[in-house]
Amino acid sequence: MSQTAIFLTILGMMAVTYAPRLIPALFFANRPMPLWLRRFLAVVPPAVLGALLCQSVLLEGTALRFTLDNVLLWGALVTALLAWRTKGFFGPVAAGMAVVALLRLI
Repeated sequence: MSQTAIFLTILGMMAVTYAPRLIPALFFANRPMPLWLRRFLAVVPPAVLGALLCQSVLLEGTALRFTLDNVLLWGALVTALLAWRTKGFFGPVAAGMAVVALLRLI
């Protein structure tokens, strides 16, 4: 592959990555965002985080792992419960990490 093709590929990748962020920002720059859209966008980060973590917490290979010795599941449950109750982030994550570390020691 030539240097020009590599450079154009990098520029194309930059445009494809940046455009989905820039277009909505430009569209809503001088307009108020509708309430339904703000509510939807508020739940996107937890939904994405849940989707990313679900596989590593609940699966071992291709099998579901709902067992008492699944330390990641216990840590995730503690984290989710504390995050729900406190509406915080760092405290619940630290508590979940402590639960996983403690259970691995035992």
